[in-house]
Amino acid sequence: MNKSLLIASALALATSLGAAQAQTYQWKDASGKTVISDTPPPAGVREKRALGTRQPPVVTGSAEPAPATAAAAETTNSAPLTTAEKEIEFRKRQQEAREKAEKDAKEAAARKEKRETCERARNNYRMLQSDTPVNQAGKDGELKPLDGNQRRQEMERMRRIMQEACK
Repeated sequence: MNKSLLIASALALATSLGAAQAQTYQWKDASGKTVISDTPPPAGVREKRALGTRQPPVVTGSAEPAPATAAAAETTNSAPLTTAEKEIEFRKRQQEAREKAEKDAKEAAARKEKRETCERARNNYRMLQSDTPVNQAGKDGELKPLDGNQRRQEMERMRRIMQEACK
């Protein structure tokens, strides 16, 4: 009795393993969406690749072939992912996280630079408003005091910088 049960379970296991060796394909459809399916891509697809093996979906009802559309991709994506597909998804998430971190770092650096520019412009504007003599380096590198007209021009320039940087 045990022997026949053991043989029946071994036979069932062997037949199920043979059906699980289906090829998986990935390609981009006409609208640019990534399609992962166990059916080969249409003939006009340029970028395609085989991902590995996966158990084919259970077919019930009619024996019509499934169309290679977004709906077919959605049903295929609901099936368990293979190791290769999981690796692709993982690398995609890693790349997206790196890109987001780089973008956030650039934005933070830009905000910091803008804050520092605003603070420098405010300090310069306060100094120009005071009665303190202000010198400016000439073309020859020698310091020369600003006259009233040059001081007003510098104050106007600092106002414009503050309007832009201190928003």
